[in-house]
Amino acid sequence: MADLIPTLDDEGLANLRANAQRLESSDVARQAEQASALLPLIDAELAERLSRVPPKAPPKPRAKKVVALAEADDDDES
Repeated sequence: MADLIPTLDDEGLANLRANAQRLESSDVARQAEQASALLPLIDAELAERLSRVPPKAPPKPRAKKVVALAEADDDDES
């Protein structure tokens, strides 16, 4: 199962992590052990994926709208 972790998409990895967390508290010792062994691998893969996401660019400043008051004043003077 550990070999499959890098091949999972983000949704599949999140689902696997949720299942591993649930099984970690299982009454079945084998399931709990396997889940405990997988969680660090899953977390490492998630951290690796987050580190590869480029940082968000700061928002570009918006151009201020210039109100056409000057034109309105020119029209009134005619």
